[in-house]
Amino acid sequence: MDTKIFSRVDKYISNLLAPEDKILTDIIKSLDTEGLPQHSVSSNQGKFLQVMMIACNAKRVLELGTLGGYSTIWLARALPHNGKVITIEADKHHGTVAQKNINNAGLSPKVDLRVGKALDILPQIIAESDEPFDMIFIDADKPPYVEYFDYALQLSRPGTIIICDNVIREGKVLDNNSKDEKVQGVQRLNKMLSENKRVTATILHSMGAKEYDGIAIAVVNRVKE
Repeated sequence: MDTKIFSRVDKYISNLLAPEDKILTDIIKSLDTEGLPQHSVSSNQGKFLQVMMIACNAKRVLELGTLGGYSTIWLARALPHNGKVITIEADKHHGTVAQKNINNAGLSPKVDLRVGKALDILPQIIAESDEPFDMIFIDADKPPYVEYFDYALQLSRPGTIIICDNVIREGKVLDNNSKDEKVQGVQRLNKMLSENKRVTATILHSMGAKEYDGIAIAVVNRVKE
């Protein structure tokens, strides 16, 4: 099959159900202008995140990996009036660009952007609040994905949805001898999900505007009586 069909179908879905407005397209342009990589989710993936938020009545959302704020804005737009997104970005320049884009979208009251290493910031979040998150989106550096997920569980409640992006790596996860740290990181995550009794999880792989990849979706199990 001609692989171009996947991009065309992705565009068809996005145009129907996840059209971008000027704020979103300006963010994509800002990545080139500011020298950031074009690693944002697609608009259809952004809409998927919103659907998941609505499914779990999300008021508190945690995001790991802000980049330019594209996915952050999709998340923030699906919040109720009293909702909040805490988003963590390791790169200071990326964080500056993201904050500008969030401000331009008029969403700064709903977004708490924190710049620094997630493995340093996540313990701070645990210490400062006992209130769990309703949904957690992990789209950061891949080697510590298992560690990120462990922290996500500590910040969750029964029913929390945890989504991890880029876990198929164009099929490279099938290579058990891969030396790629990103591949090894998601292989560790995927194996852990298969054994973790605290969550019910699956992986959806897809081909589209972002080529061949996949996302892991886990729901924190309710405690059995």
